Amino acid sequence: MGAQEAPPPGGTRAGGVDLAGVTKRYGDAVAVDDLSLTIQPGEFLSLLGPSGCGKTTTLRMIAGFEHPDEGDIRISGRSVLGLPPHRREVNTVFQAYALFPHMSVAENVAYGLQQRRVPKAEQQQRVAEALDMVQLRRFADRKPTQLSGGQQQRIALSRALINRPSVLLLDEPLAALDRQLREEMQVELKLLQGRLGTTFVFVTHDQGEALSMSDRIAVMRNGAIEQLDAPATIYSEPASAYVASFIGQQNFLHGTAANGDAVETTRGTVEGRWGGERVSSGQPALASIRPEFIRLEAHQSAGVGVDGRVMSVSYLGETQQVVVGIDDGQTLLVRTPAPSAPRVHENDMVRCTWSPSDVRLFAAEGVPTTATHVIALPATTHART
Repeated sequence: MGAQEAPPPGGTRAGGVDLAGVTKRYGDAVAVDDLSLTIQPGEFLSLLGPSGCGKTTTLRMIAGFEHPDEGDIRISGRSVLGLPPHRREVNTVFQAYALFPHMSVAENVAYGLQQRRVPKAEQQQRVAEALDMVQLRRFADRKPTQLSGGQQQRIALSRALINRPSVLLLDEPLAALDRQLREEMQVELKLLQGRLGTTFVFVTHDQGEALSMSDRIAVMRNGAIEQLDAPATIYSEPASAYVASFIGQQNFLHGTAANGDAVETTRGTVEGRWGGERVSSGQPALASIRPEFIRLEAHQSAGVGVDGRVMSVSYLGETQQVVVGIDDGQTLLVRTPAPSAPRVHENDMVRCTWSPSDVRLFAAEGVPTTATHVIALPATTHART
């Protein structure tokens, strides 16, 4: 499991967020379970996980919309327990932008300043700066309904940032956008955060969003953090099968742990490197291989791997995706950069090979139903046929 961080003693930590032993229950259900987390000032941290993992509840407790049953939450070094949302150094952007349709864009952005009774001249100056920040000043007099979804999202961001919060909380703010616009907004959000230096805490179930924008990702499961690390580490060195299955695509081969760094499957011994704790010999285990680490070679060629029949070939622009059937409908997913992809066709017999250094071994638990690609090879100690 990924280590959870305890907050440092003392210090102002302007823009930092510290959670210490935070627990939240709804009746008998534990939504967040003894969670400790330190978010650095100016960091872009994503809380990633499926529905019900506790990520949104964690965000709402930081915002002040929910209150922990146990533990402490500190923002900029100051405990905020009992403080309402408007007295915390945070603002929140939700999936539903909640713009006022009867107000102009400028009036929407200025709303928070009006509530704080900021002088009119200062309001105008700060609204102009906020709209320049999201490149929408020319739309100041329009109504939100006259803007696209992406433009409305940027207005919601501008309104949240105009009060200059130390921490901006974002609860799946891009979920309602189509794919192309969502990807464009990912780039804009990261660039904006870099310019402002504001701490961003971003909740998402979309691994692509988390990977592309975050300084660190906290993968959550059952109200706790399964792994907390940089995106590259989360992807290449997952701490559990759960994390491996949730970040990117994986081929999982089910079997039993062998002596040393290996798992026995119906297709023989699969060697690799243990992610997380080593499993005792004879216990259920998984070998995982990412699609991009599998190579297609001539049928029955030498080397580590399995033989199979090509079931489908898909051109995805930058990559070629091949599904190879290996046994009774079980499949391996293979992805190769399109320029160097081998020419294969449906029903071709091929061999899927890989390097043991690209294989990760895990305890056979925690693969969620949302796992992108899983092949189930029953455990056996028989040698490869």
